[in-house]
Amino acid sequence: MRSAIVTGGAGGIGSAVCRRLAADGYAVAVGYNKSEQEALTLCEELRKSGTAMVLQLDLTDPASLLAAYRRFRAELGVPEVLVNNGGAAHIGIFTDMSDSEILNLINTDLTGAVLLTRHAAEDMVRQHRGRIINISSVWGVTGASCEAVYSAAKAGLIGFTKALGKELGPSGITVNCIAAGLIDTKMNSCLTDEDKSGLISEIPAGRMGSPEEIASLAAYLCSGEAAYINAQVIGCDGGWI
Repeated sequence: MRSAIVTGGAGGIGSAVCRRLAADGYAVAVGYNKSEQEALTLCEELRKSGTAMVLQLDLTDPASLLAAYRRFRAELGVPEVLVNNGGAAHIGIFTDMSDSEILNLINTDLTGAVLLTRHAAEDMVRQHRGRIINISSVWGVTGASCEAVYSAAKAGLIGFTKALGKELGPSGITVNCIAAGLIDTKMNSCLTDEDKSGLISEIPAGRMGSPEEIASLAAYLCSGEAAYINAQVIGCDGGWI
């Protein structure tokens, strides 16, 4: 049975990825931290046509990540796919951020993905197969004013992808990154209509992207057709950058 872990699985992009992988025949673990009800509801939906479980994990807590991975492995075996999608955003002046805000954002958006990937990679290497997909952002490529720490964490995820893909490639594992553009999710609901219009005016496609479009790209990277794509950062941003 092919199985997949999706962190941030109860969110906009995460839930779309979970649904797509489930439709492609994967047993899916819907990873969440605080969105328990949303994760449970999605899990029940996925179970109507396949195998699914909820997986509580805190990306800022190494012990939580190890315990969650062990729970997954006991129930669904070694994952064939890991999608590091969980994360958080912070918009504000960099010098106004507290130490705890900075550390929490970096741990949520970068360190947690690195630690969870280590657990999965150990098993994937033994199986000599696996797909690891990191969901980054265009801001990890270009940087964004008033999102300095978020940009730094997402840039770190890009560097991690490029290096780990080279390291794990000989073991039959691919590691790729999706640099998401402006996607229509709850995370971007804090933007005013004026802000959204201003950003959309810069995007050649003339619109926001959908979570399903990110999920389609993730599904392709999981497929056998993408076996020779490794250590790459692929933009899904309507031509924005």
